[in-house]
Amino acid sequence: MNPQILIVDDDDSIRDAICEYLSIYNYSTDAAGNAEEALKKLSAKQFDVVITDIVMNGMDGLQLTERIKAVSDTSVIIITGYIRDYTYEAAIKKGADDFVFKPFRLEELLLRLKRVLREREIAQERNEILEEFKILSITDHLTRLYNARHFHAQLKTEIIRHERYQRPLSLIMIDIDHFKRYNDVYGHMEGDLTLSKMGEALAWSLRAPDTAYRYGGEEFMIILPETELDAALNAAARIKTDVENELAALENHSEPITLSIGVTEYRFGETAADFIKRADKAMYKSKNKGRDCISLL
Repeated sequence: MNPQILIVDDDDSIRDAICEYLSIYNYSTDAAGNAEEALKKLSAKQFDVVITDIVMNGMDGLQLTERIKAVSDTSVIIITGYIRDYTYEAAIKKGADDFVFKPFRLEELLLRLKRVLREREIAQERNEILEEFKILSITDHLTRLYNARHFHAQLKTEIIRHERYQRPLSLIMIDIDHFKRYNDVYGHMEGDLTLSKMGEALAWSLRAPDTAYRYGGEEFMIILPETELDAALNAAARIKTDVENELAALENHSEPITLSIGVTEYRFGETAADFIKRADKAMYKSKNKGRDCISLL
């Protein structure tokens, strides 16, 4: 898609000349005769760069730049013929990405525009890389669920929200039964496949507000905001059925994969560590009862 450029100038001849010149180089241009008109166009459409005169009737180019930067990442190039009254530093402080003095050659404006667009491209690429690294840092590579580090951070956030708004909060802990024996019999590659499938099944079996995490090895946690104990128990039963049915479709094993699950509700004032310990104890109650069941604590 061609870059979208908005030209803002109350001089028709300058505005039209810039639009015509940039269109030769395949830029998509639009024009506004003042800042107010420009803001209306910006609210209706996304532009990559605004090229604006600094002196106009009503709102000036610096004020327009400040308004643009307050709500978007659109780049701004300011044009002025008043060298003594307006400085490069003042324009940059308002958020301008470049500053051009009149009289200027259209070729010079084109070069500055290309530079600004290239800087935008580099910034977008950098942001995409940072976002990818952020996602990788909180994601378990095997199951594609959130990892234990993110679980602890998110649980603390949910506890703060619970204590502020007095809304229920529950926790489900899941362990795959006899998983060490499963690995010994079928091999670690088959075990990894099972964990990966477990992650997929958990992801699609959750409600929108709930989040699943690989807590460690074959253990998984689910945070259930706005959920009391009875509702969490129902959710655990549904998840157990859904996940075990999905894992039953795996080949190369002769016995069904079952889950031991613990469910608990947050008690006001307790620490995140105590909350997790109760979920862990509930899960071990299921282990001690013979596995393949759900226990409350």
